[in-house]
Amino acid sequence: MNLEDNVKQWLSDEDLLREMKYDENADFHYIIEFPKENIMDVVKPRDKDCIVIACATQVAPQHTSLMQSSDDKTRKEFIMDLNFALNSYLVDFELKVSNDILQQFVITDQIFEDGLTKNELIRSLKRVFKSKLHCIWLIDKKFGSIQVSVTPSNENDMFI
Repeated sequence: MNLEDNVKQWLSDEDLLREMKYDENADFHYIIEFPKENIMDVVKPRDKDCIVIACATQVAPQHTSLMQSSDDKTRKEFIMDLNFALNSYLVDFELKVSNDILQQFVITDQIFEDGLTKNELIRSLKRVFKSKLHCIWLIDKKFGSIQVSVTPSNENDMFI
């Protein structure tokens, strides 16, 4: 089996595969659900020898409102704490911040072809998800909890 067949089979075996997505910049792009009700992407970028696991999360409007009503020092400390926390997970991340208010975060990890096994794929999925979960917990700890209905979608809203 080739790389794509292996990844597709592993995702199917674990009942994670939700859909294949057309992506002109990728050899393959799968939308997965890991864990239940959390949408992630598994992508093999064209002309690269790795796969990328990605999870983008839009911060809930209720949380951005709580951030807006906090003082500058609290917001700056939160962004710094978030950077330190995500860095400790050994993942790549991008924070979309406007006026010291977190709007969105994207967490990615990559596995190079020579190290790609089912075990490494699942470990990477867990690392990306736990990084996302840690972000949510840090937001709750610093700014307070909110209740959000949970419905799986490709929108990746705050508590999906």
